Formats: sequence, C-alpha cells, structure tokens
Amino acid sequence: MSRDLFSRYIWLIDTIKRYGALTREQINQLWIRSSFSNGEPMPRRTFYAYRNAIEELFKVNIECNPSTFEYFIAHDDEHHESVMNWLLNSASIGNLLNDARDIGDKIFLENVPSARQHLSIAVDSLKERRQIKFSYHPYSRINPTPDIVVEPYFLKIFRQRWYLTGRNVKENTIKTYALDRMSEVTLLTTLYEIPDDFNAEAYFHDSYGIVFDEGEVKRVALRTDSRQAKYFRSVPLHHSQQEVIHDSYSIFYFKIKLTPDFVQEILSYGPKVTVLSPPELRAIMVDSLKKTLDTYADTSLFPEP
Repeated sequence: MSRDLFSRYIWLIDTIKRYGALTREQINQLWIRSSFSNGEPMPRRTFYAYRNAIEELFKVNIECNPSTFEYFIAHDDEHHESVMNWLLNSASIGNLLNDARDIGDKIFLENVPSARQHLSIAVDSLKERRQIKFSYHPYSRINPTPDIVVEPYFLKIFRQRWYLTGRNVKENTIKTYALDRMSEVTLLTTLYEIPDDFNAEAYFHDSYGIVFDEGEVKRVALRTDSRQAKYFRSVPLHHSQQEVIHDSYSIFYFKIKLTPDFVQEILSYGPKVTVLSPPELRAIMVDSLKKTLDTYADTSLFPEP
C-alpha cells in the first residue's frame, strides 16, 4: 500500500471523527480543501472503496444515518475507542514524520523497546490464538530462562514498554512479561482458548501499571500543590481518580492497589505530592525516603574526588 493512500484513509477517519457526522457533500467540500484532492471532489466509488478499506484495516466502521444521510464513526465501547484513537494517533504521527524528514534532526522521540522486533509476533499470537515460546531475561537474574511457553491474554503498553500477559503453560499461572526482555521468540502451532470467565480490563482494573497480582485495593488520598494538580487533571494517574479542590492545594482520591510501580510513581513527585492515607502507604513512603537519606549519608559509597 502506498503511503499516500494510507494517509488518505487517516484523513477520512480523522475528518469524520472531528465533525461527528457529515454528509457526502460536506465530506467532499472538506476533501477539496485538503492536500490530497488537487482541487477535485472525491468520486463516489472512491469514497466507498476507502470506507471498505478502513473497516478492513482499522476495524473502524463508517456508518450512514438513513434519516439524515450523514456518515459517522460507529463505536463498540470505550475500550475500542481508546485502541482506535491510539492506532490513528500513531499512524497520523508516522505520516507526519515521513513528510518531515528534512527537519528530522530537530525532532526527538522516545524509544519504545521491542515494538519493532517482537510486537508483531505477539499480536499474531493473540489474533490466531497460537501459543508463543521465548527465552526471558529478567533484570533480577544473570542467566535467561529458556523455552517459556505462554498463551497470551492481552498486551499493554506502560512507560514506553510493551508487556504481554498470559498463562504460563508449565506453571499454569498468569504472568506478565516485558517484550524487550524476550529473545528467540517463536509462534507455535498449538492453539489455545482464553477462559470465558477471564476479563482483561477487570484483571488490571485496580492496578496502576503492569503489576497486577500484588497488593490490596485501598482508598488512597494524595495532597498536591495547585500546580501539580493541573498535571493530574490533564493526565490522571488512574481511572478511579477524584479531586477535591481547596484554596491552595488539592486532594486526589483513588481506589487502587498498593503495587511497587504505584509507590515508585508517587515517590517520583518528591515534595509536590504527600500521601495522606492509608497509613501503610505512608509507612512505605517514609521507609523508602529514610533509606534514600541513609544512602546519601553513607560517605563510604562515594569515591574520593
């Protein structure tokens, strides 16, 4: 597929999403003003060809309201909407950067380990319900664990890294693996079924990041200064987030597991965020901060200048 054709699909989806609903005539008017049209309208046959291709490639349905003759994007659910937005944003950015090669030395992006090397195999495993085998190199061990066989249940991206969660066949337990710690990844022929009672969103519903099977759900209260509160409002820490605004500060409430990655996130904000409750989370924070101070106080760890 040509890059220009792919860009046209993205343009059509983005345009209909932006306006909510459009007739064919309105789409044509916007199309004529776009950089793809050369000032000419989009033929009806081309429109329907694009519409079918978009459904096949993106699983995005462009439907028509028979009473108004307006076209709109049909949404299955909130999760489908978030996945679609992520795909479209990624595709749009990719198209934009391809057109900006002459200023490539002025655009700086974050690296996403494993996205190119193993993500496609993981996606194929999920689509075809085929087991995946790999060697795993956790940071906690010197030698890798070979020949791990997993039945993937879902993929999740967190802090620029992709993670695969599924059933470890040998141990018969659900585990999570970072794709960038895998090697010798192979798609097996053995088929599997995800249990009917397994719900991926429910599985990580109460977790902050990618630690799903640790900690208890607690009601957490965090006090922030007014400036930090603006960041939390724009990018919430968790879907359960609620805010009570005061004159010079805010208190954010969460129903969330006290997992190591959540603790690390709170610590990263330093004095801008204070844990008010629960007491066990306050104790964890105090203990971690004391250990950090003790490390800096131990002069034997620092070499002579």
